[in-house]
Amino acid sequence: MSLIDHLDHLVLTSINPDATTHFYVEVLGMTLETFGQGRIAFRFGNQKINLHVRGKEFEPKAHLPVPGALDLCFMASVPLEKVIARLEEMNWPIIEGPVLRTGATQKIRSVYVRDPDLNLIEISEPVN
Repeated sequence: MSLIDHLDHLVLTSINPDATTHFYVEVLGMTLETFGQGRIAFRFGNQKINLHVRGKEFEPKAHLPVPGALDLCFMASVPLEKVIARLEEMNWPIIEGPVLRTGATQKIRSVYVRDPDLNLIEISEPVN
């Protein structure tokens, strides 16, 4: 029996919060949210990504928070062709894909990009 139901949020450490905000809000279409004492997050669905700036992290934090250490997979809310078109429109390079992969619950079709901190971002759609 798992004690965990779902992911609420994760924390991303960034070197350049403006570039990171541009990527997650303008390129990927997440919603910018402010909370607490001037903190920011990127909301999508029922989840969010909280932003830490390297050297100014909030406590408690990961033991060794570093930019570029994440490998995230997002399920797209639109067909992957629309994701690819959006990335091309924003001049954001696709580093691999589309390729078939194995997701948490089913086969997925994915493209890979890097965010401004060089985190690997996989954007996927289910394969029927």
